[in-house]
Parts: sequence; C-alpha cells; structure tokens
Amino acid sequence: MHTRAALVQAAAQVFAESGFAGASVAKIADRAGLTLGAIYFHFKNKESLAREIVRSQPEHVAPPLDSEGLQRAVDITLTWACRLMDDPILMAGARLVMDQQLFLDQTENSHDQWTRLLTEQFRIAQRRRELRASADVEVLAQVLVNACTGAQMHSQIESGYRDLPFRVEQIWQCFLPATAAPSAISRLQYGEARGRIKRSTLT
Repeated sequence: MHTRAALVQAAAQVFAESGFAGASVAKIADRAGLTLGAIYFHFKNKESLAREIVRSQPEHVAPPLDSEGLQRAVDITLTWACRLMDDPILMAGARLVMDQQLFLDQTENSHDQWTRLLTEQFRIAQRRRELRASADVEVLAQVLVNACTGAQMHSQIESGYRDLPFRVEQIWQCFLPATAAPSAISRLQYGEARGRIKRSTLT
C-alpha cells in the first residue's frame, strides 16, 4: 500500500505540472524513485493512474467539522478551494479535468462525481427546507460545479489559486439568494468556515 500511495502522489505531481499528454510513466517512476516494473505491478498504464487520481479527489475534500445540507455544500467547496494549492491530488485533478476525455470513458466524468456529491447535500437541504420549493437539486449541483470549475481556471491564471476561496464565496453569495430560503442563508458561515478549514490544513 505504501508503494501504491507513493506512486499516486508522484503521478499527481507530474500530472499537475505537465498535464495528461505531457506526463509519462517514466517521469512518474523517476519522481517516485521506483522502477517501471513497480508502476505496472500496481497500475496497468498512465490512464489508470489518472483515473485513480480523479476518483480519489473527494477523499481529499473532507471538511474539518461535521455539517449537512447547505452548510456542508459550502464547506465542501471551500475546503476544496483552500486545499487546492497544497494538495497534489487536487492540483492534478484541476489539471486533468481539461484532459479527461483522453483517459475517462463515456460512463466516467469528474464533473458528474462532484455533481453527485453536492446533489446529496442539496437533497438534505431540501428535506430541511433550506431551499426554495421550486429548486431542482440536480440542476443546482451542476451549475455550482460548472461555476467552481470556471473559477478554478481563472484563479489559476490570475493568482495561482490564491484567490480561489474568495471566488468560491462570491459564487455562493450570488447563487444562494435565488435558490435558498432566507432563514437558511442567514445561518450560513463563509469566513468562519474558511478559517476552520485553513487552520485544519496547517495542523
């Protein structure tokens, strides 16, 4: 398991730097300090390594405190935004999202993965009456994922992801008035949630 984890971390670093097309199994082996044979023992090819990195992204976005519904959705997106600069898996995922047609088949899609995760929390929010009655939770999740993906791309170009948490907060501040119940909006935390996430990243 230690060798497999080391390979995934090395692959994430190479994919983040070079993208899918620019990465090679030889580069990944060299970065991990392992042989090509070690890679092929654990992974069939470069594509399977990229799929593993995309699949494991939600495991790296665990908010530091328990929450559910709208607050959980806020915490998930802010955790992702705050940790993107320092987590090789998330950095690789941000780069690979543009190349996913090269290694994911038609039944796989990283956007769908995040949409399902957020849809689950929006369903909870709907049961808790945190959303307006007319809200379509699947559409809301899709729109939020699309917005965060766009924010990620612009943030990488303009600030190297440093302003991504602020951009995600802006998305929520525009998104919620049209979709959430006013009483639910008043209970949500942005800056405090971001502070908790940053402190957990440093410990």
